Amino acid sequence: MVGTGIVSVQFGAGLADRLFGQIPPAAVTGLRLWTAALAMVALSGPGFARSVRDLWKRRAFADVAIAVSFGISLGVMNFSIYQAFARIPLGVAVTIEFLGPLAVAVAGSRHLRDVGWVVLAAIGVVLLTQGGHGHLDLTGVIFAGVAAACWAAYIVLSSATGRRFPGSSGLAIAMVVSAVLVTPPALVAGGRAMFRPAVLATGAAIGVLSSVIPYRLELESLRRMPMRLFGVWMSMEPAVAALIGLVMLGQHLSIAEWVAICCVMAACAGAAAQGALP
Repeated sequence: MVGTGIVSVQFGAGLADRLFGQIPPAAVTGLRLWTAALAMVALSGPGFARSVRDLWKRRAFADVAIAVSFGISLGVMNFSIYQAFARIPLGVAVTIEFLGPLAVAVAGSRHLRDVGWVVLAAIGVVLLTQGGHGHLDLTGVIFAGVAAACWAAYIVLSSATGRRFPGSSGLAIAMVVSAVLVTPPALVAGGRAMFRPAVLATGAAIGVLSSVIPYRLELESLRRMPMRLFGVWMSMEPAVAALIGLVMLGQHLSIAEWVAICCVMAACAGAAAQGALP
């Protein structure tokens, strides 16, 4: 399930990159999050409406703030990573984005060994930005860095949301917030072009592949395996992204960039494996 989820989300990213030729990245982000929000609300069923009514009755402003912050981080993360995909290779963007989960993994650690994972990841980033494509777009790298920061916030806020809301209702609320957040830039950037039937269908497929399927599979996986093992498996994602970029988009990476991806993957896997140990 973890492997299927990883391939699904990166295949969706490849489709999104292809769609950039028809509509801008902001519009693709809107299509993805609209689809994901509708699907999550439908999957949550009556629980979504109950949670919203309960928030209103209890005047639970702290819970509302957590869910809204979760949705904002989700929206900005998706917007930023699609902006990065439009400027730098898929594998490079996802590798930089993975620094977010790495930061969360080592933030609370008091072990000196975790400094080594940070150093290894830093070596990978240096190789990516200097040892590979000499023309690597700085704006794309910055957008990937913003996505990394938002992914770190997403992890923290996801945990807080899960403690405050039953089932998947908290995630559904956050999805709706993220969809509303990206709607203005999506409509301004995409205009009428994003409502062509073929574009809508592709956008819906991206939403299902990149959000609905992986979120559901990750949830089920975490019920069956320790979080430590889950984190190690998830560290495969940059390599899968690079392979999808090669096969679907013809994005060839240099040897230095592949070494860089391996460095970041090893750092993430090591932090996940050791950071969760007592």
